[in-house]
Amino acid sequence: MSSKKRRKRSSVNPDSQSVEDYVAGQLNGSDAGFIAQMGNWMRHIRNAWNGFWFRKSMPHTLGLMRILVGSMLVYTHVVWTLGLSAFLSPGGMIPDSYRYLVFDRSSSAWSLLDWFSTPGALMTVHWVCVAVLVMFMLGLFTRVTAVFSWLIVVSYANRATGALFGLDQINAFLVMYLMIGNCGGAYSLDNWLRKRKGRAGESPLMTSDVLTNVATRLIQVHLCIVYLFAGTGKLQGSTWWNGEAIWGALASYEYQTMDMTWLADYMWIVNLITLVSITWELFYPFLIWHRLTRPVFIALAVMIHLGIGASMGMMTFGLIMVYANMAFIEPATTKRCLSYLRIAQ
Repeated sequence: MSSKKRRKRSSVNPDSQSVEDYVAGQLNGSDAGFIAQMGNWMRHIRNAWNGFWFRKSMPHTLGLMRILVGSMLVYTHVVWTLGLSAFLSPGGMIPDSYRYLVFDRSSSAWSLLDWFSTPGALMTVHWVCVAVLVMFMLGLFTRVTAVFSWLIVVSYANRATGALFGLDQINAFLVMYLMIGNCGGAYSLDNWLRKRKGRAGESPLMTSDVLTNVATRLIQVHLCIVYLFAGTGKLQGSTWWNGEAIWGALASYEYQTMDMTWLADYMWIVNLITLVSITWELFYPFLIWHRLTRPVFIALAVMIHLGIGASMGMMTFGLIMVYANMAFIEPATTKRCLSYLRIAQ
């Protein structure tokens, strides 16, 4: 082999240059530029993905959500006390045979309430569950009580099959994601007790971490999916296209908590509310992410959900949806707003 061929072979030695450089060197200028541009795009997508999911985040927004969602969990489970035996006992209105019609026996319809068949045992366990939910709301032993709170919510939901509504479903997914993040890192008894003992410097509770951001993103994405399916589902009904859908709800005596029939003389208001509501729901999953349109969509969420809650007797559902929308508030904004109210961290 001539020395010229040896020099040519050594010039493409992979040990002396990267594969990308070698490939680019074998291509003409336009091809090499395209490869480089594709590499830049892929790096940009990778950095955006990692920045979206895996950057560190402070726990202030999740801490406030823990208090509000926890208070809703306490309220809804205390309400179960009024009909505990009727709904949740083995001989109540929802027997196991009905549950197995909905859930196959091999499915994950597990409930801790199945272990307690007598009324006395059921009531005792019920109040223990309420106490755990109160501890979670206050942020006491949050890492542990968050897990147990999620198990409690799932247990009641699986046992009360047939008596569940949207409120119970939103409660379940919110407490599940709060369990993942550091929701006890701010505005919690855990934090207060550490400061009381003079161990604030040792506490990792107030620091940023990745799981807090992951939990926040999961709530945000899940909420967008809820609104997207709700909006597209409404498009199948003609009353949402002609602007009359809201009137059917306001004029129904079954849901009416205040007389809204006076709007019959101002149907243009009903049409406007209907079209604004469906437009907001359809575009929410896309425009809530932009910092300029986010305040508008959060404000509309508050007005629509509280308006429905006040006029149609579903205030608890309206409140839990407002609490869920708080996931889009930056932790720094939450911290700044609550500091104005002199609320301790």
